[in-house]
Amino acid sequence: MENSNITIEKVAFRYGLYTAAGLTTYFLAMKLMGLAHIVELRMFNIFIMLPGLWFALKYYRENSASHLNYFEGISLGTLTAAIAVIPFSVFLLFVLIFDTTLMETMKANEDFGQYFNPYLLAFITTFEGFISGVMASFVLMQYLKKKHIESSI
Repeated sequence: MENSNITIEKVAFRYGLYTAAGLTTYFLAMKLMGLAHIVELRMFNIFIMLPGLWFALKYYRENSASHLNYFEGISLGTLTAAIAVIPFSVFLLFVLIFDTTLMETMKANEDFGQYFNPYLLAFITTFEGFISGVMASFVLMQYLKKKHIESSI
């Protein structure tokens, strides 16, 4: 079912918000379990980002009137990642501003903790999430490109 009303921006916004909700839920679960101060657990965010990007790419490919080419796929994934990490980073900024205990724990337990502040950590989260989203989009598009080639043979 192809729909000419489907755009990269609409799909990215939809799946970016879903992914942001997943990232926020994961953070809140870690906070409830008393693990929010362990920054190494952020590496598991990729397991939230990957499905968000995959479903955005899949939805666009199956429902758009245009064929999902490589550049469109990378653009869709990058925009989805940006839309996912920006609201999550703003949420994290407010948590770190108002939860001074968490901020102080992170400062005390990290190598460069004396330089940490809520704004820097929110920026790092945005940058890290955006870059991981771009890389994940690249990997997913390699897979989708291969799958497209195999199906056309």
